[in-house]
Amino acid sequence: MEKGRILKKLQEIVGPANVLWKEVDLAVYEYDAGLGRGKPGWVIFANTAEEVAQAVKFLYPEGISFVARGAGTNLSGGTVPLNGGVVIELSRMKKILEIDLENERALVEPGVYNLTLQNALAPLGYYYAPDPASQKVSTLGGNFGENAGGPHCLKYGVTSNHVLGAEVVLPNGEIVWLGGKAVDPPGPDLLGLLVGSEGTLGIATKILVRIMRNPERVITLLAIFNSLEAAGQTVSDIIAQGIIPATLEIMDNLVLRAVEESVHAGYPLDAEAVLIIELDGLADGMDEQAKKILDLCQKNGVVSTRRAKDATERADLWAGRRGAFGAVARLRPSYLVCDGTVPRTKLPEALAAVKGVAEKYHLPIGNVFHAGDGNLHPLILFDDRNAEELTRVHQAGSEILKICADLGGTISGEHGIGTEKMGEMALVFRDSDLEMMRRLKSALDPKELCNPGKVIPRA
Repeated sequence: MEKGRILKKLQEIVGPANVLWKEVDLAVYEYDAGLGRGKPGWVIFANTAEEVAQAVKFLYPEGISFVARGAGTNLSGGTVPLNGGVVIELSRMKKILEIDLENERALVEPGVYNLTLQNALAPLGYYYAPDPASQKVSTLGGNFGENAGGPHCLKYGVTSNHVLGAEVVLPNGEIVWLGGKAVDPPGPDLLGLLVGSEGTLGIATKILVRIMRNPERVITLLAIFNSLEAAGQTVSDIIAQGIIPATLEIMDNLVLRAVEESVHAGYPLDAEAVLIIELDGLADGMDEQAKKILDLCQKNGVVSTRRAKDATERADLWAGRRGAFGAVARLRPSYLVCDGTVPRTKLPEALAAVKGVAEKYHLPIGNVFHAGDGNLHPLILFDDRNAEELTRVHQAGSEILKICADLGGTISGEHGIGTEKMGEMALVFRDSDLEMMRRLKSALDPKELCNPGKVIPRA
């Protein structure tokens, strides 16, 4: 199809000012927060679900691929267009359409930032539990696509546990509604199929989520260790005692030094690891739980502990954790975030193995992760202008994912597969499993135009 005719049709659908087609403009959309690159043919800014549907209805019969994009924070290449096509930019669809306190539900458009929803709920005494560290810049549409987690997923679960419904534009342009305010709708869980599918099965244009009342009380503790393995063992011991904190987060020395220089959160620079522990819920019995946790820290040789005195100190401790990924830019120009998960009891073994990978490939690797559910985020630091070093980075990342799989874990906790981990899918799935995924994809998207080339490796 002639490019001029495509441009004219896209401009008719969303308006001339909402279509990018010049090379200099398209260059901004050829990457996300992963390492992959791919320039689109066009970028359109949709303002409504109807515009998204009209665009898809035009593109699908023409055989033109498309990928939905929000803030572009994807960490595995999931929003990079692989064969040109059209980027459907959803960042202007950013309305909170409804906050229904009586039913504890909120209806949002996909371009709403996670933190924007949190800030809207806070004065009402409510919050939305999934809270990725990137919540300032990651959208709820992206959270939906990746089944994002965050520090609080230990106690409250990931995005799929809090999405109750969605309006979705299917790959052929049809608009459907899945789920609703009532729980446990009858029939197959089609909504569950869409959440975490990384935009390969459809485009969410409205998302209905569960919201929760703020807890009566919150206690935030910082425990400082001379050993990363000891911090990891403490996490396993806490869970083994039947205590389920809201969060259990670990940062190692490499990361905490960068964080401290960046946000001045008050972390000790000589610590090998810090463990952030947060309890929330009913006030009764919380002090007793905190004491049990501190006793377990002592058992594992904790150097010192600190308890946030008020909301300001608590916010300071969390500012450091949430700013960790950005802070490591002080150390090297680039980084690859690995995202693998192991059983909690395997954390010490996994951390020791990651250290071995760093030594083997002569690369600095910092660790910051959701320790409570075994979700590792090793940060491999490098300079992407060095081609040889970049090769070692990919090798190291693949080896870390194999370590996770060999320990009984998996290759993604929340960042998805995208393009960067397709080669590792065989570590956790059999050929027959992958073939079933291909058949599901083909059933909904027989032309393979909806974010093609992602998640599922070709046969």
